[in-house]
This record gives sequence, structure tokens and C-alpha cells, in this order.
Amino acid sequence: MFDIKKIPFSRYGSFITISPNHQKDGDGALYIRNIRNGDNDFGAVFRIDLISEGKSLPYNSVLSPSILRLEAEEGFVEFCIGEARVLQIRSQGVGVRLTGITGAYDYAVPVEEKRWEVNHSLQEMRYMLTAVKGRIEMDAPFNEQRCEKIIADFLPESQLSEMECVLEEFTTVYQTRSYATFSEGHEIVKKEYESWYEHTLETPKEFTRGKELASYITWSCVVSPEGKLSRPAMYMSKNWMTNIWSWDHCFNAIALAKNSPELAWDQFMIFFDAQDESGMLPDFINNRFALWNFTKPPIHGWTLRRLWEQNEFVTVDKLQEVYQPLVKWTKWWLTFQDSDDDGIPQYNHGNDSGWDNSTIFHKGTPVESPDLSSFLVLQMEVLSEIACKLGKKDEATKWMQESQALLTRMIDHFWNGERFVAKRSGTHEVIESDSLVVYVPLILGNRLPAEILEKLVEGITHKGFLTEYGLATELPDSPYYREDGYWRGPIWAPTTMLLTDGLLESGEKELALEVARKFCSMASKSGMAENYNALTGEGLRDPAFTWTSSVFLILGQLLVAENEVMIEEQDSRQGL
Repeated sequence: MFDIKKIPFSRYGSFITISPNHQKDGDGALYIRNIRNGDNDFGAVFRIDLISEGKSLPYNSVLSPSILRLEAEEGFVEFCIGEARVLQIRSQGVGVRLTGITGAYDYAVPVEEKRWEVNHSLQEMRYMLTAVKGRIEMDAPFNEQRCEKIIADFLPESQLSEMECVLEEFTTVYQTRSYATFSEGHEIVKKEYESWYEHTLETPKEFTRGKELASYITWSCVVSPEGKLSRPAMYMSKNWMTNIWSWDHCFNAIALAKNSPELAWDQFMIFFDAQDESGMLPDFINNRFALWNFTKPPIHGWTLRRLWEQNEFVTVDKLQEVYQPLVKWTKWWLTFQDSDDDGIPQYNHGNDSGWDNSTIFHKGTPVESPDLSSFLVLQMEVLSEIACKLGKKDEATKWMQESQALLTRMIDHFWNGERFVAKRSGTHEVIESDSLVVYVPLILGNRLPAEILEKLVEGITHKGFLTEYGLATELPDSPYYREDGYWRGPIWAPTTMLLTDGLLESGEKELALEVARKFCSMASKSGMAENYNALTGEGLRDPAFTWTSSVFLILGQLLVAENEVMIEEQDSRQGL
């Protein structure tokens, strides 16, 4: 069971979501929402109330993956999203009141007995309300261009009888149909979720609670292809981060690769479907628009390698599909993000790095940061490998040479003998910063000289980045550290994943497993939050985030695999 105050109720493929509006409604009321159209609008369509004899009732919420149950002393109401566009409602002993959250031009009209259409122009969606068992009473007086209010009461015929009703989304013309019973719809969703859970990555038994939460969040946050969304898309959250961002999708793809490879490929490729001719990827996408003011770091080569390591689903055809888009994405950084032409690419805003307000940006931009060059070194190396597999030998050689050349420039440019630093582009002024971002070059592993790797590992472990709960994004003793400072202190899933991978690449297996275990323990206890207080492990910001869930599952699988290796080694020794 999950907490509806933190975890929205939805299902795979659906834009229908039920949750409280934390920002505007302090009474904890639940709303049926339409999470299309981005995160600038909460998307409230109807407020939910339980009623008896016309009066609202207090209730408690019980949330499980396939059903939301609201319990009052007088009875209960259950909600199930039987199909992506169909919300089924059942009650016993009480009625359900849906109060429209309306704007200009919203109206309701009767269609036939027990059926009303609500045209919710504010949310650009129509809803067909149908009483299957019981009756519907509408209060929707029309005045000039809209209904002054839209209130639908779904009521049982008697206190002892059961009520069933359906809310269905549509955009133009409603197709008259019948509906499965609530029980039938619930059984369908239950089986779908059970299948998803079975395909969720295995985690150690001590983190079972975390796995259950991560599994539900990732399943319920997938929306169907629609508008700008060319493929099924795992949103970051159905709380308020209702888009898919152009590095978040990579971590979700990796978590899906082993057991749901085609969905993983959809997550990976969805941004390349939207790629600009220049090679740039948008910052985020939703069904309605893509945002081009920012982008995110080029971790896609690193991601692609992690995908094909999972199993053999990344075929030659898929490599052919991704090769030119990945070439254009790489060239965009090298061509358009190097204003001083020094061969070191730059970030023009913190948002482009993913570390929005990191202290490497506190003196302004553009900023040359070693993490960006590291990502591109790996991405060009991956392009070389793809080109080789596609029979493009000359291109394979060229990309490998460019990768090695950038690696050399990067070390010469950023390494000060003790650590990597960030610099202002143009002046090459060193930016004094205690941000973890300058340790991301660990992902290069043994491509870096041994003495550099040694000092990077020492910096992470002895400087104070590694707390009881994981890797802080700013040193806790930094004057810029903030407990809830976004990228100025809190622990984040993507940085944890990148640096864990970097430690493994660097031969620091024991430390990598320690970081993984700390993160999984924290997330299992505190929930799949957007980020965490580095000194207490408390979840911060959005409490139901998919990339956190995915990284938890990936690192949990890593711990399981290591346990299996240890058991095999122990059995082997005993056998000897």
C-alpha cells in the first residue's frame, strides 16, 4: 500500500491521474487530473468528494497499484483505470461527487438517460460520464457561454445497493459503447501490473518495499504515444514533473533494457525522433510541445553502451537507426557549444548540464566543465564502435582519434595536479567550486592515468562527499551547501549512478558497492524522491520520481549480482 499524499494514482499508458494538489489545496482533497500539456498546469478536471444525503464525508485513502479505495464510516468508493482513457468508479453506502474545475466555455450537456458529456475546454478534453449502476444527478446551469458550475453526483439507488459509473476521455466524437464491470476492469489492470512487477529488476530482499514502490512508480508513469510523443514515454512523475527530459529518459531506459527491451529502446530513441536538424535535442517533451531553450548533457553514448551490455536486443538495425542521430548530437556540442574555439565544449546554462544551480555556474556562463568533455569522449568512442559494426571503417578510425584527442585536451585543460576544475570559457578563469560535478570524469575509468584516478577516488572518500547516505552534490562543509539546495548538496540518483559506474570502471568495486548499498537503503526507507538530504537521507521535492526508481532498481540489481558472485565463489572454495 502507498500514500496517496505522495504517490499519485494512475496506470501504464494513461494521462488520467488522481492526486491531491499540494500547492493550492491544503485540505488534502483529491482531484481527477489530465496530465497532458506540460507541468505549468496541475491539470485538475474534477474534485472528488464522498457524499451522503448531499453532504461531504471525511475519508481515508488506501492506494494499491491497481485500485484506489476511499473509506468513510458510511461506506467506500473505489477507483480503477480499466483502460488508458477510462476511469471506473464503484461505491457502496455512499455517493461520489465530481465537482468540475472549470474555466471559460466549459459546459455539460445530457446525451441520454444516465449519460452526460462534459466539454472541458480548459483542459482541451471532453469527458463522457455514464451511470452504469445507480443514477447521475447533474447541477450544471448554463449562462451565456459556459456552465456556471458543473457538479456530477453519482448515487446508489439505495443505501445498501452498489453504484458503478464511468468517466471516459475523448477529443472529438464519442463512440457509443458498453463497459466492462468494475470487477472485470480491475482484474485486467491487476494482471497487467503483476506482469510488469515480474519483469522489474531484482533487488536484495531487504529492499523489497523499495522495489514495490519503484515498480509501481515506473509502471504508472508511462503515457501512451500522443501528439509530440512519438513512442510510449515514461514521464518523470505524475505529481508535477509531467514531461520527459533528455537525460532522465536514459536512466529509465537502462532499467528497462534487461526485461523490457523494446520499451527501453522507445525511451532511448524518443528524443532522437524529435531531434532538430542542427543536431540539438530538446530539453523536454510532452504531448503538446518540446522545449528548445535548454538541452541536457550528452550521456547517450554512455547509455547506449549500457543498453547493449544488458542483452542482444540492440541489433545492427537499431545501431543503424541511432548512428546518424548520435553523430549529429555529438557534432552539435563540438560545433555550436565552443564559442572560444579552443576545442573544449561548454555549457551556456546550468540547465544544459542537468546540474541546474551547481556552484560551477555561480560566476556566470559559459562554463567549460570536465564532465561534458568526459561524456563526449565516451560518446565518440561508442560512435567508433558502432561505425565498426556497420562496416564504416574510416569513420570508426576518425571517431576513435577524435575521442582520444579530446581526452588529451581535457586532461591538459582541466587537471590542476590535484583535481579537475571548471573554467570560464574564453578567459579560462578557474571557478572555485566544491561541486561533485568535477568528479564525474571517473566515468572514464582506466582511460585516465592511474594517478588521476587515485586522486579522484581519494577526493570523493576523504573530502566528505560520501556521507552516511551517499554522494552529496556539494561538499557539506562548503559555504554554498544547502540541505534542500537542489544541486548544491542533496543526493541525486543520476549522479549516484554515473559515479558508481565510474568507480566500477576504475576498479574500485568495493567502494562502488558501498555507494550503491547506501543509496538503495536510503531510497527504500525514504521513498523514490527527486533528491535527498545528504545528511539525514530525508526525501526532498517530488516524492514519486521515475529516474530515482530506475537507478534504485539498477543498483539493486548490481547488489544482487554481486551477492550471486560471492555465493558462487564460496561454493567453489568449499568444493575445492
